[in-house]
Amino acid sequence: MFEVVLAVLLATTAGLLTVPIFTLLFEVLSAIRGYPDQLDGVPNATNSEITAVVIPAHNEGASLVPTLSDLRPQLGSNDRLIVVADNCSDDTAAIARGEGAEVIERTDPAHLGKAYALAAGIAYLNQAPPDLVMFVDADCRVKPDTLPRLKRACVKSKRPVQACVLMVAPKRCSIDHRLAEFFWRLRNLVRPLGLARLGLPAQLMGTGMIFPWRLIRGATLRHGNLVEDLQLGLDLAEIGCAPLFYPCVVGTSEFPHTKAGTESQRQRWIQGHVRMIVRDLPRRFARAVQEHNWDLLVLILDVAVPPFSMLASIAMVMLIAAVALFLLVGIASPMVVAGINFGALLGAVLLAWTKFGRELISIRDLAAIWRSLLNRLSFYARVYFGSRASSWVRTDRSD
Repeated sequence: MFEVVLAVLLATTAGLLTVPIFTLLFEVLSAIRGYPDQLDGVPNATNSEITAVVIPAHNEGASLVPTLSDLRPQLGSNDRLIVVADNCSDDTAAIARGEGAEVIERTDPAHLGKAYALAAGIAYLNQAPPDLVMFVDADCRVKPDTLPRLKRACVKSKRPVQACVLMVAPKRCSIDHRLAEFFWRLRNLVRPLGLARLGLPAQLMGTGMIFPWRLIRGATLRHGNLVEDLQLGLDLAEIGCAPLFYPCVVGTSEFPHTKAGTESQRQRWIQGHVRMIVRDLPRRFARAVQEHNWDLLVLILDVAVPPFSMLASIAMVMLIAAVALFLLVGIASPMVVAGINFGALLGAVLLAWTKFGRELISIRDLAAIWRSLLNRLSFYARVYFGSRASSWVRTDRSD
């Protein structure tokens, strides 16, 4: 009897796992067809729309100048560059003023978080509302012509537009950093590109995103959610204004140089993402089905795909457990489902690497991911059972 219950439990869990795995595979299959023709170019438009570029910064004095230098030449004559120095103890505000930006200094240690900084920027803009608002992280390098092209795309669509933002590994980095760069590309380029090819919305990424003022002015931002970008995208989809992905614009940020910085960044993101999947998605799923809101449903399915390393770890553990059950008691159904899941996941990774990752990592490096996943089991134990991050912690980028 116990064996049957265990088999049912394993088969059910493996069945649930097919949703994020086959969502990922579907996105990759769509993305490998290339860039959608309708997004390859944005028609010329007037530059009359006033855009406010808001940069939330928490002790980012050291990394702020390059970002401001990237953005300043792209501003129109009436555009504004605003830095929100949020609970800073360094010279962020002074540096921003020296670079010609408007500065909002916010001090509220009880409400520390990027979302609070964004809300402060919106409240400040209420005094003289712009037409468009763009958010850029303080450490995000912005490619030339990014702002004008995003402005035109946003005006044309009348919806939020998300640029492609990639993380890059430091020079002379380890295999773990190179793998992280590839899987970040999978998340921030391949998956949203696959959705864009089908005319579907995509997640917001926290930086490189632009909004019509009429949409962002009423957004709920005063919260400590560690994945405020995912929440905002879902909120906008609920009111029929899901974000669009514009893949022809690229901004870049660099991974933390230290292991501690990388681990803390990853832990905050995974904890926030898993919390949203468990607590928020069921309610939103019911609403999407009830209201026939298919854009919201697409985003829910996309958000339900956890970070790749976690998804692969779960799939691997499920397959090992299902094989063990088969060898012990001869029940094969969980093993079949888990095997299909694992094969689909492996296929998605190989397809994505073939089209988008060859110049980043070799096939030999890619094979190292499974060894890396085994080494990361202790990290996931800390994620699941350790203390919960609940505030904006500046990522360690020291050398």
